[in-house]
Amino acid sequence: MSSSRQQRFPRARTSARAARQFVGDTLGEWGIGERRDDIRLCASELAANAVLHGVPLGREFSVRLVRGPGVVSIEVRDSGPGVPEVRRAAPEEFCGRGLWMVKELSDEFGVQDEGVGKTVWVRFKVAAG
Repeated sequence: MSSSRQQRFPRARTSARAARQFVGDTLGEWGIGERRDDIRLCASELAANAVLHGVPLGREFSVRLVRGPGVVSIEVRDSGPGVPEVRRAAPEEFCGRGLWMVKELSDEFGVQDEGVGKTVWVRFKVAAG
């Protein structure tokens, strides 16, 4: 059986932390402790990317957490243009590692064009329950 929870967040610096808290609270309610830190970190990174690169001024983004048999998914949707690109930053660069890290920590990673905006999603295999 699947469950999902979704919350909207403003284009604000505090939204990455709020998204991480939302995901952590939801995982706790669902009784999922396995890979909790990885899942929360990825939620935070995806939310930060939405704020920095995807959400137009005055708009919001959404974070949706889905639990299915043996899997937890995070979907971050914004209405901004462009498609995020996974790249490996050079050692001397100060930023540009977030999506690479998300892709490495998760079991699946993808971007879906929504016509207006996009959804960046990740999946994590967890114990079925």
